[in-house]
Amino acid sequence: MRTAQIKRTTAETDIFIKLNLDGRGESKIATGCGFLDHMLTLFARHGRFDLKVTCKGDTHVDYHHTAEDIGICLGKAFAQALGDKKGIRRYADTVLPMDEALILSAVDISGRGGCYYALEIPTAKVGDYDTELDQEFWIAFAQNAGITLHLRQLAGRNSHHILEGGFKSAARSLCTAVAIDPAFADEIPSTKGML
Repeated sequence: MRTAQIKRTTAETDIFIKLNLDGRGESKIATGCGFLDHMLTLFARHGRFDLKVTCKGDTHVDYHHTAEDIGICLGKAFAQALGDKKGIRRYADTVLPMDEALILSAVDISGRGGCYYALEIPTAKVGDYDTELDQEFWIAFAQNAGITLHLRQLAGRNSHHILEGGFKSAARSLCTAVAIDPAFADEIPSTKGML
């Protein structure tokens, strides 16, 4: 099974993540931030990843360390669960509508982490969540997973819809990219012989 467990404790956050790439989309999420819980729950569901996340963070300050550090840990979990990446499809993209929002994601499980983020969030907050933290989360995730991630907004005016569309689109792209291609199950999808 392609699974991972990550435990990370700093002066700002105490995080545990358990991930199964070949799951059913079941999740148990408790980050201390309701909006982030919602995003990670739908990320697991749309990616078909079984995901458990617990975080005790310095939320009396704000959600910055919580969001960024969860991104770090989730990225590390993906990297660990993917192992040598043998047989994966590697590339995928999704254009996902979320009401008036239309979000494109494209991923390459390249071993070279990079996030190319172009979502334009019209409000500074959704509930008590600072919307600028969305980019921090995805940068941390992509760098630590070793995944090239592009997120592009093709349409949208509602902040919640744009952010949710990003999580759903990325989840669906990742679901496809991490899947094993039966025709190439014993091969690394790279001319270099490694990713």
